[in-house]
Amino acid sequence: MSEKKMTSSRRHHLKSLMLSIAQKWLAQEKIDLAAAKEAYMAEKCSGPDLSGDQNTLMETCKKLHALIDKIDEERYDLEAKVGKSDKEIDDLKIKVVDLAGVKKPALKKVRMSADAMLKALLGSKHTVNLDLRANLKQVKKEVKEEPAEAVGDWRKNIEDKADRKKMFESS
Repeated sequence: MSEKKMTSSRRHHLKSLMLSIAQKWLAQEKIDLAAAKEAYMAEKCSGPDLSGDQNTLMETCKKLHALIDKIDEERYDLEAKVGKSDKEIDDLKIKVVDLAGVKKPALKKVRMSADAMLKALLGSKHTVNLDLRANLKQVKKEVKEEPAEAVGDWRKNIEDKADRKKMFESS
């Protein structure tokens, strides 16, 4: 079976359909969240009791202000805890990266002249032009030509060396 590739127009059409469905879901979720919030507030907070004289209303207002202050303090404390936890999480992430280590890429072999190496090490401000080859000693190979008669018989050379050895041993 050969699987045909999707054309770009078909892919674009499907993508736009998915985005429109997701947009509808987000709108519905926002409406549901607002309804849930309204239901929670109706359940937990009863409507204000406005019957009575001014003194009872003042007492009710004072109680509400005290509750608001208490909730603000709790919110501030929780914000501080969240900030501290976030900072701790960031520190732990940094520790994880440090412990895991950074993968170093494999080094490549590069042919570089001595001048380029010195320039890379010392920086571009320092220009060092050294001709290192000029400092090397020029060594010429000397060709040793031994006379044919000096080569001679190899047994004679061995006997001569044996005589020298005896001379050193005797002294």
